[in-house]
Amino acid sequence: MNDETGSATSPAPRTWLERLGLALLGGEAKSHEDLIDELRLARSNGVLDADTLRMLEGALSVVDQVVSDVMVPRGQMVSLFVETPFHELLKIAIESGHSRFPVFAEDNEERVIGILLAKDLLKCVAASPSACDIRALLRPARLVPKTKRLNELLKDFRTYRAHMAVVVNEYGGIAGVVTIEDVLEEIVGPIDDEHDAEDNPARYFDICADGSASIMALTPIEEFNREFKLDLSDEDSDTIGGYVVNLLGHMPAVGDKIEIAGYKIEVTHADDRRVHTLCMRALS
Repeated sequence: MNDETGSATSPAPRTWLERLGLALLGGEAKSHEDLIDELRLARSNGVLDADTLRMLEGALSVVDQVVSDVMVPRGQMVSLFVETPFHELLKIAIESGHSRFPVFAEDNEERVIGILLAKDLLKCVAASPSACDIRALLRPARLVPKTKRLNELLKDFRTYRAHMAVVVNEYGGIAGVVTIEDVLEEIVGPIDDEHDAEDNPARYFDICADGSASIMALTPIEEFNREFKLDLSDEDSDTIGGYVVNLLGHMPAVGDKIEIAGYKIEVTHADDRRVHTLCMRALS
């Protein structure tokens, strides 16, 4: 086929994955869907093993996904404030088990002034804890929109040698954070470490001898409903902690109570930024 000048139109260059598919299968895939079908056929024919197929499908999927699909929402972020007393800041960092923390300006919760790496904090503590200046330890914070595609984000991480980015919404507010691990998990599957056990659904609830339940505030509403045979709406909140905050209309303090669907829920662990755990008892 020729264009208006009479010269032949060059076909669009194939991606590496498309070239790989053609090399493996000898076919002519016309779309991602065709390529996935061919790859699955290759799996059934023994050309690919199951793990390789999952990774290839994951690599294709990141092209169609955006940051908001995999980010950690703001309500679940572990963040720091630059003017927080050093001993409190160190306590938060140790208890969280994370390796990177967005750091906010004390007077502006919508302004991230940098990223603090746990290893930088550890070096400073080892050298001279009384002389640690958190501002001097901060790395630049990269901001990305919620709508950025994951394959482009992965390129940014590689180009800037970054492992975390702060996600902003269409109004410029902080929507959450996203890490290189979040993207890689879409390709290779879950990457668990010793701290991920805290996010395991099996550990969302701890039923006590007196019949009460200790509940992690980050428990998804869907998981909470399934466990207690309830039908709470997840339209405004993703987690039971967020649901309680919305009903109370303020950031709860330890000891605050609320009644929900025949149960009394009490806040048992919270700080000035978020709720951590709740205790739930049936109303008598």
